[in-house]
Amino acid sequence: MRQPVEIIVNGERRLAAVETWQSLLDTLRDELLLTGTKKGCDEGDCGACTVIMDGKAVPSCMVLAVAANGKEIITVEGLADGERLHPLQQAFVEQGAVQCGFCTPGLIMNAVAFLKENPDPTEEDIRYAIGGNLCRCTGYSKVILAIQSAAQAMRRG
Repeated sequence: MRQPVEIIVNGERRLAAVETWQSLLDTLRDELLLTGTKKGCDEGDCGACTVIMDGKAVPSCMVLAVAANGKEIITVEGLADGERLHPLQQAFVEQGAVQCGFCTPGLIMNAVAFLKENPDPTEEDIRYAIGGNLCRCTGYSKVILAIQSAAQAMRRG
């Protein structure tokens, strides 16, 4: 039985009819056609599906779409300002932190939420913050450099 949900996604009010068991991840990808959010483990372990819901980073595979009704969701598609990339997106490109790209949206979304809470993190802070994001390609060194670089750029304004 499908149920209507209304979600504010990337600043836009979106309506969808979802199954009561359907995840926010599947709703974003299949109903709203926002495929930047990746489906990895589908068990909340890999971080590939991380989005920001009401200001907090969450694994969207673990949130029921009906529980997101009325919530504000930001996906990787909502970060850029037109052609101008978000500082984290830009830093990932500049620092070579993008390899295959599968984990990148989740890492970036997690880092966006993290830097709002901690705009001047240590390397240890960053390592802890991205601990729930699995990546098989980068080895995390360039990811950490990108987050440090973005934090510095964001502090400068």
